[in-house]
This record gives sequence, structure tokens and C-alpha cells, in this order.
Amino acid sequence: MKTLLYKNTKISYSDSGTGNTIVLLHGFLENKKMWKDYVDFFSEKYRVVTIDLLGHGESEPLGYVHEMEDNANAVNEVLEHLKIEKTIILGHSMGGYVGLAFAELYPQKIQKLVLLNSTSREDSAEKKVNRTRAIKAVKQNYISFVSLAIANLFSENNRTRLAEEIEKVKEQALKTPLQGIVASLEGMKIRKDREWLLKENRFPVLLILGKKDPVLNYEESLSQIEDTTAELVSFEDGHMSQIENKEALKTALKHFFE
Repeated sequence: MKTLLYKNTKISYSDSGTGNTIVLLHGFLENKKMWKDYVDFFSEKYRVVTIDLLGHGESEPLGYVHEMEDNANAVNEVLEHLKIEKTIILGHSMGGYVGLAFAELYPQKIQKLVLLNSTSREDSAEKKVNRTRAIKAVKQNYISFVSLAIANLFSENNRTRLAEEIEKVKEQALKTPLQGIVASLEGMKIRKDREWLLKENRFPVLLILGKKDPVLNYEESLSQIEDTTAELVSFEDGHMSQIENKEALKTALKHFFE
């Protein structure tokens, strides 16, 4: 395990392979371990860095609100430490929000951006209310909240087919401390809208969506890349494309990274 300090807070990361750098950022309730297959696959040709975001995996929480900018600055701290000047960033869900914040704060360092089951838009009023409800729910019954939250990320037809994988994701999710969960929910709730970043076409963007994503509305998500140069890959499944569509996703990413 490799670690460094950001604002006196331990940040855990991994660093494998050589070549152009790809940074993999996990989503809410996940950690860097979920990228194992992708690290093995891509580190043959690239330098692959994975980072535990604040309050997730082996990275410590930082206060009571983890703003996307805090996470982006922590990512930059890792890149500075590793002397990486430019990188491709792939962010799943919340990791995509962090990737967008990073692109705004450090535009000179971003080569390409992949938004995996993620969005450039801020939370709607309804979603903000749901985040507040989620904070209350996780404080009342941590195990029940986490278990339900993970199962609900997969499309219905995959909940049986991928039962074993879902259990593994839950197992890792249950290692996330309560403070990390609450601080991330608070941070996602107040995040800025960054759709303008896609409209400016500053760097290549790949948007990957699941048509049966229970979290992000597919049709609504499509509209954010109208009149942009962003590429789109759609799968028939849910919010967890990295598990639900593993091989097809590797192929799509391979093409985009080249």
C-alpha cells in the first residue's frame, strides 16, 4: 500500500506499469480495489494509478464535507508526488464528478476524460433532497443503507446473474466509514454544474452510459453532449458498467485511450 499526506490526511493509491498515465477514480461506496482487472489489463501498455478518494478504502476522511474540489486536489497531490504532468482520467459516478473538478482546476494536466456512468450536471433539487434523506438513513441503519444502495446500482436482470459480484462490492462498501459516507453525500449534494467543460471541447471526452441505469436517466444524460465532440458508448445495463459490461468496456476504453 502506497500512501501520502494531503492536509494531514492519509491518501492511499497504487501505481503500476509504464507509459502514458491513466488515473482510475472509483465511485461512492467503492474503493481502488474494484479496478484490479482494469489495472492488470491496462498496465501492460500504460502507467495506471488508482486512488482511494477521501473517506473511502484506505484513505482517511477529511472533515464533514468532502467537496469534489478537495478530492481533485488530493488526486493532484498524488500526481505531483509521482511527477506525472499529464494524464487520462477515468471516473466512475462520483469519480467522474472528481475528474471534472480536476479538469477545471488543473486544465493543463488533463489529456482525456472518461465519464463512466457519471454526469457533468449538478444535482437536481429532487436529488439534493434524496441526498439529505440518504444521510439520515445511513446514520439510522448503516448496514441496511449500504447493502440496499449497492444492489440498487445494478440493472434488475443482473441482480441475480451477478449475485456473487454484488456481494463482493457490498463487502468492500461496508468498509467505508460512516463519516466518509456522510461527507461524500454532502459533497455531491453541493457540487457545481460543470456541463460547460463538455461544451468547450477542450480535451477528448468519452461518456459511457447504461440504458437501464437506476441512478442516471439515460435520455437526460445524452442531452449534455449535444453539440460537443464527446464520444458516447451505451450499454444495455445499469450503473456498474465496469462489472456489468466488463469485457465490452475494456474494448471501448482501449480504443479511446489509443
